[in-house]
Amino acid sequence: MIASVRGVVAAILHDSAVVEVGGVGMRVFCAPGTLAGLRVGAEARLATSLVVREDSLTLYGFADDDERQLFELLQTANGVGPRLAQAVLAVHQPDTVRRAVAGGDLATLTRVPGIGKRGAERLVLELKDRIGPVAGADGQSAGVLAGAWQEQVRQGVLALGWSAAQADQAVAAVAETIDGEVPPVPVLLRQAIRLLGKTR
Repeated sequence: MIASVRGVVAAILHDSAVVEVGGVGMRVFCAPGTLAGLRVGAEARLATSLVVREDSLTLYGFADDDERQLFELLQTANGVGPRLAQAVLAVHQPDTVRRAVAGGDLATLTRVPGIGKRGAERLVLELKDRIGPVAGADGQSAGVLAGAWQEQVRQGVLALGWSAAQADQAVAAVAETIDGEVPPVPVLLRQAIRLLGKTR
């Protein structure tokens, strides 16, 4: 999996950017908000998710790791592919999506082209318990839903190529280190990766 790319922006197209990485121009599909933050000739770092199909390898890019993780989580819901997941992030910020899913806010979700009422209901049903930390109106975390961080870390470990058994082992080991407030999911994921790296 290609988790990120860093290099000089060679071109910006309507739906993607070309980033020169080690002499290779990599086309990365991005939402309009991400493209707006890039400049041709300037260096950029994009968090990325590689989507593998029988006939294609497509790289999607994001402003940060949080957007990428939500992009990948959205695709675990029935009927949500990479283009629809990216459309969600093109319309809403990650915290807005999490609040909408956690609170069953169908009106917010149906503002995304391609998501109707039934699709929004399915997103809420399938992702509500796994959506992760939900920020309140003041931007502060309103707490982690029960079991949410465990599933996100597990999915992150699986996406990086470890087995389900190794992912479960890493999540259990990380859980034992938590005493009090739960750290952000990216911090927990890095901890899980470090633990797994020691066992390889």
